[in-house]
Amino acid sequence: MAADASSDPASSSDNMGITVERNPSESRLSELNIKCWPKWGCPAGKYQIKYDAEETCYLLRGKVRVYPKGSSDFVEFGAGDLVTIPKALSCTWDVSVAVDKYYKFESSSSSSSS
Repeated sequence: MAADASSDPASSSDNMGITVERNPSESRLSELNIKCWPKWGCPAGKYQIKYDAEETCYLLRGKVRVYPKGSSDFVEFGAGDLVTIPKALSCTWDVSVAVDKYYKFESSSSSSSS
């Protein structure tokens, strides 16, 4: 059964620690200064990823299912979603539509107060 975060973004926090904020407002994106973040993209395919730091990303295009290592459960997100992925998560990104995203990694001593 798929973990569906689309009905209530706050409920996604139990999905492997991944949070998905669907279609954040322009003011929210400006507050995060997303357009100053680095960009990254990949073609459709499957990618094994281990996160050494928390990542926040905003998808400009694409569609992804993230499966934690050893599980068939997944979190799905795509274009227009603001996603936070926790440190130490080992997972597979199953990219069905090529991804372009802005991203940033939190340093170990985060200056964020939120």
